[in-house]
Amino acid sequence: MIGLVLAAGAGRRLRPHTDTLPKALVPVDGDTTVLDLTLGNFAKVGLTEVAIVVGYRKEAVYARKEELEKTYGVTLTLIDNDKAEEWNNAYSLWCARDVLKNGVVLANGDTVHPVSVEETLLAARGDGKKIILALDTVKNLADEEMKVIVDPATGVSRITKLMDPATATGEYIGVTLIEGEAADELADALKATFERDPDLYYEDGYQELVNRGMTIDVAPIGDVRWVEIDNHDDLARGREIACRY
Repeated sequence: MIGLVLAAGAGRRLRPHTDTLPKALVPVDGDTTVLDLTLGNFAKVGLTEVAIVVGYRKEAVYARKEELEKTYGVTLTLIDNDKAEEWNNAYSLWCARDVLKNGVVLANGDTVHPVSVEETLLAARGDGKKIILALDTVKNLADEEMKVIVDPATGVSRITKLMDPATATGEYIGVTLIEGEAADELADALKATFERDPDLYYEDGYQELVNRGMTIDVAPIGDVRWVEIDNHDDLARGREIACRY
């Protein structure tokens, strides 16, 4: 199993920080970035091979590749997303379809979270589970969050931002464990998703899998502090949280 980071997005709502950097390289604790935190988490749970999907301002990630490898004791493979500034992240995850076959812990490049999230996902493996989503069942939800409805018997039934928060079981935080045996099915679902609409999220690919009959499981992360950094307010919260980890 390896680590996988999606770090191709432009992060336009974080300008001017993202004028020259991808979101994943915006500092959140001194010189420490979200990518630093994620690689540190992966190393702590024994994931020493990591693939990073890059696109917008990818040269900044290439420039730090050797330094990051030495700092965190990992081997990095960079995967270019040629449509990073045109299409949404369903395509970005599809670009990593070959490495999915290794089994991955996937982390969005804009999610500040503690290593306990990775530990929770790895502890939840087994019993035929193919895909396990890290789920926050504690947070009060609003319209922007990626909300999930879970059936205790059959797993995820719906994942979308477009639902009444009151109906959701919790929020998907942007970290997933994907077993290698799910790789081909997931790649096919992602392809169907971005071919239907290139603006769709990879979570819409998860919904496609559910619609096709695959069981997607969840692992509640407990009461932990984390944030998805989309805008300047999120960045301020990320900086408050990152210094704790």
